[in-house]
Amino acid sequence: MRLGPYTLPNALFVAPMAGVTDRPFRHLCKRLGAGYAVSEMVTSRPDLRDSLKTSRRANHAGEPGPIAVQIAGTDAEMMAEAARYNIDRGAQIIDINMGCPAKKVCNKWAGSALMQDEALALAIVEAVVQACAPHGVPVTLKMRTGWCQAAKNAPVLARAAENAGVQMLTVHGRTREQGYKGVAEHETVAAIKAQVGIPVVANGDIDSPEKARDVLVATGCDAIMIGRAAQGRPWLFREVAHFLATGEHLPPPSPQELQTLMLEHLHDHYALYGEYTGVRTARKHLGWYAKALPGDPTRTALFREHINRTETCDAQLTAVRAFFEAAELPWKLAA
Repeated sequence: MRLGPYTLPNALFVAPMAGVTDRPFRHLCKRLGAGYAVSEMVTSRPDLRDSLKTSRRANHAGEPGPIAVQIAGTDAEMMAEAARYNIDRGAQIIDINMGCPAKKVCNKWAGSALMQDEALALAIVEAVVQACAPHGVPVTLKMRTGWCQAAKNAPVLARAAENAGVQMLTVHGRTREQGYKGVAEHETVAAIKAQVGIPVVANGDIDSPEKARDVLVATGCDAIMIGRAAQGRPWLFREVAHFLATGEHLPPPSPQELQTLMLEHLHDHYALYGEYTGVRTARKHLGWYAKALPGDPTRTALFREHINRTETCDAQLTAVRAFFEAAELPWKLAA
């Protein structure tokens, strides 16, 4: 699959998830079989560019390309400037966020709220495409099926976006009204794929190799995007890739490999965030990993309970090693 000047190694994409798909997580997913990953949402507001959160999200040091950055906002010129700003800092692909359902985003009329104002949505697309064109940077768009069940306007916006120069569309099979509730429907995604000539990516509820196959068949899409199902299970991408190629299942990671993956992820995570923030933001990742940990559920529960009290990098690393290497539960008595 090609996207602008880039040939992607496969059709398995990592979804942008705020607070999750930071550089260490994207890098890990790519190592484990993902062909493409989009950054966390980066605000277009210039007054927030110097914030620590935004600077970390714009940090792509050592990240394998192509580097895709998702931007969010409500002003066309501000979004165009955000595209240029991120290109100057290494972005090779710019993705426009019209899919985030979070209230704090939609209350400011960004994210999926833009789908309520088609004229503004198209103005933003046109401005971003024009800003990226001189740099040869492709623009992509991620959206939902619509704002609500009664207003599924994704096909209309998809055609307009293609005409404006967007080179790839990703569609989450839910409305903003649904959030993440209910079941994603991919009929609308299939309809969009039938109406446009650019690549279309299906997103929503893809949590197994079989579901990936079924969605690809049902939609005719060029790729699939996996989000929440990869939390604590980044090796899902290689499982899907193997299944699509052979029809057979890969075994899950061995305990030894799982320990190695967790420790490497933690070291990379701490390097980006530092100890204070790194320890606290790593807790959610370790909690997700815990669902895949082998053995007695009680032991896993004790591990998760301890992780939520850890205050140092060494304490978290020790807890991971102890889980895999100790017959007893040395963290049971730890502070």
